[in-house]
Amino acid sequence: MAETGIIIGDDGLARPAWATSSELMQTYYDTEWGMPVRDEHGVFERISLEAFQSGLSWATILRKRENFRAAFAGFDPDAVAKFGDDDVGRLLEDAGIVRNRAKILATINNAQATLALREDGGLADFVWSFQPETTPPPRTIEDIPTQSAESVALSKALRKKGFRFVGPTTMFALMEAIGIVDTHLLGSHRRGASGVWK
Repeated sequence: MAETGIIIGDDGLARPAWATSSELMQTYYDTEWGMPVRDEHGVFERISLEAFQSGLSWATILRKRENFRAAFAGFDPDAVAKFGDDDVGRLLEDAGIVRNRAKILATINNAQATLALREDGGLADFVWSFQPETTPPPRTIEDIPTQSAESVALSKALRKKGFRFVGPTTMFALMEAIGIVDTHLLGSHRRGASGVWK
């Protein structure tokens, strides 16, 4: 099934090539990617990591994920929202994460925006309100879109709420990661695993 971008693993299971590049990526694909995340903390962590991933490979972020969690108080928005100049300086010295000032400041800013969004029902419900009526049915990697009308709308809505580093492509990646859309290839053993889409 190489022409579809699917690889059959030693375990006999079908996965896209990117999910077979390392044990870490395979575990992430098999157990987490595309599964529903519906709590504020979980969605804030994913938005933060997707922002840091911008321009980099997801494998890089995944390898540093535990370092990110340690550096950003477990992605507790209440804690991150209080980060000040000393914290920014500490983070810029932390070789275990991606040391990008704009992305660090955006994460702190987005934590503050997350707290403010609680008055409107909270981050998770807000993001999930952009779930489309249908999900893509990709047969090949090339069939998977990089953004959608919903990710464009979500991006605009979050920016209006004060969020940064939430472009349409980044938001589509978020929607894939947390199960709002299912872009598992039709031949993958994970297609439909989220229970969100039949």
